[in-house]
Amino acid sequence: MKKLISYVIPCYRSENTLSGVIDELNEAMKKMTDEYDYEIICVNDGSPDETWKVIRRLCSLNKNMTGINFAKNFGQHAALMAGLNKTKGDIVVCLDDDGQTPACEVGKLIKAIEQGADAAYARYEHKKHSAFRNFGSAMNEWMLHIMLNKPNELFVSSYFAVRRFVVNEMCKYKGSYPYVIGLVLRTTNNIVNVDINHRARTEGTSGYNLIKLLRLWMNGFTAFSIQPLRIATFSGSAFAVLGFVYGIYTIIKKLVLGDQLDVLPLGFSALMSVMVFMGGILMLMVGMAGEYIGRSYISLNNDPQFVIRDIEGAGSTENVTDKKSESYESDAGTDI
Repeated sequence: MKKLISYVIPCYRSENTLSGVIDELNEAMKKMTDEYDYEIICVNDGSPDETWKVIRRLCSLNKNMTGINFAKNFGQHAALMAGLNKTKGDIVVCLDDDGQTPACEVGKLIKAIEQGADAAYARYEHKKHSAFRNFGSAMNEWMLHIMLNKPNELFVSSYFAVRRFVVNEMCKYKGSYPYVIGLVLRTTNNIVNVDINHRARTEGTSGYNLIKLLRLWMNGFTAFSIQPLRIATFSGSAFAVLGFVYGIYTIIKKLVLGDQLDVLPLGFSALMSVMVFMGGILMLMVGMAGEYIGRSYISLNNDPQFVIRDIEGAGSTENVTDKKSESYESDAGTDI
């Protein structure tokens, strides 16, 4: 019996590139028809261009393809979650809609899974992104290591394959702030890298800017780690000890020098600078705690993870899991 491969493609502003990705994927799978059947799930993340029309046309041409249309833009990771909830495959592969993640090399990821890995991420020797995007990716790798205990040698990307049980575990997450990488990392440690070529973007620009990257990172770290709170606690304790030591120093200095001190003691300006700095740190800590509390409040109020407006193609007659898992939170973009 053939295994089923599910492909999930989050789509945003890809009216000119998506057809090429689907064609390349179909060609790649022709070489594996003896071993695998496959399905393709494209999720339109509220794209303002003609992406949904392109998806509908492709669904009419490919009987194994399903199109999901969001009611508004929710973000790449929510689009991935909607697609993952719809998959049936023994192996699930996620890739981009812009052609930068070569579908013709998907066999490498599938092979890694068949050899025993639970998840396989594409690793690029030379990423064909802008300097800003490469910097953002490097920062993302570092912060994942610090906050989510990602192994240093592991490279994560938007092109990856996972086993069915990993997908099932990921789909249990019903929160308003999905972060796919965090869901994979908390499910398994059996993750490998596969070397794959990265292509230059042929159309448009990345949907991520600095604000969206920061929002994405915040989603991951507040949803899957309490490390920021621990850092805040450590910093607060350190400043409290420094303040106590400085207070003892000031008392001893007063007792020793007495009236020899000027009206404006030496170091007054430095002390004020330290107080202002500490005040800023305290406000940052309060803000971080408030972020956790606020996100918990939003989740308790069932803020949608995503909202599906239409389904076309092979999966249009089926119901998408439960209502709550059809919802998620907004971060526009399409390629981290």
